[in-house]
Amino acid sequence: MPHHDPQLLLELLGPDARPCRRALSGKSGIALPPLHDHHVHLHLIDERQLALHGIAAVVDLGGDPVALARRPSHSFPRTAYAGAFLTAPGGYPTGRGWAPDAVVHHVTDPSTHPGVSGGAGTAVDEQAACGVSVIKVALNRTAGPVFELDTLRAIASAAHARGLPVVAHVEGPGMMSLALDAGVDALAHAPFSEWLDGASIARAHALGQWWISTLAIHEGADAERAAINLATFAGIGGRVLYGTDLGNGERPDGIQRDELTALDTAGVRGPALIAALTDPWPVAESAHGVTTFVPGPPPDHLDAVPAWLAGATVVPTEELIHDDHR
Repeated sequence: MPHHDPQLLLELLGPDARPCRRALSGKSGIALPPLHDHHVHLHLIDERQLALHGIAAVVDLGGDPVALARRPSHSFPRTAYAGAFLTAPGGYPTGRGWAPDAVVHHVTDPSTHPGVSGGAGTAVDEQAACGVSVIKVALNRTAGPVFELDTLRAIASAAHARGLPVVAHVEGPGMMSLALDAGVDALAHAPFSEWLDGASIARAHALGQWWISTLAIHEGADAERAAINLATFAGIGGRVLYGTDLGNGERPDGIQRDELTALDTAGVRGPALIAALTDPWPVAESAHGVTTFVPGPPPDHLDAVPAWLAGATVVPTEELIHDDHR
């Protein structure tokens, strides 16, 4: 096994990176915790490709809750999910070709009482009955109606009463302010449709929000706004998660080098980039029994980390022999 400088590995990749080799092939590389993509839509991708290309676990942020509940609990990728988008009548993503009826749930009443037709509490209860780990709300003013603040607060209250965080698709003027006022816990995309001022970003940090990146899906002004908003948020200690919105556009299924590069450019580098990839949010623990394996020598400088990570695959943990000289 070649010698690796443990201090350099620590600086580039953090404390969980370990030199290793695969028992069957003898191939050397680096072991990392399982990598997560925190924003996918499984009904729009070939999930069989994910583990082959580095992704061990995903968060489905908009799918048929019944179909997701029927997934075998130990299948790969390990899957946490939000179930259906909760949205205002006629709101995003109603009518989209990629979002069949089962993926959209309209909330018409701010009531948190159980059993109220169209009620906020009923909507949360129905998703929770399907085993969701997070509640997804759509706040897209550019594509139709959005919730009033009282309804959004009711959804958040019902979700929090069940121990479930709320993640929002935020798009359009005033939508970030609405999410903050309602106590939304996470953003499905780094804010891309508005320039956020320092006070708004500070509020998001103080609230403890998580921002899922999805930087690489954007072009032009949206891409610039998303990158700078996220860089500012990360720069004050905001919590950033790697996510790609896989299923949105034609891309290979697996880890996305362009997303890694965009995060790195935005200042989420080295150990922070690894943390964004390996955080198990919204669940407490990562997938058991598997490890990320990146073949070949480790990177020797920060700029090389994104390209190096793009070569990751998922392997059984028991297959790896770790270097005792770490």
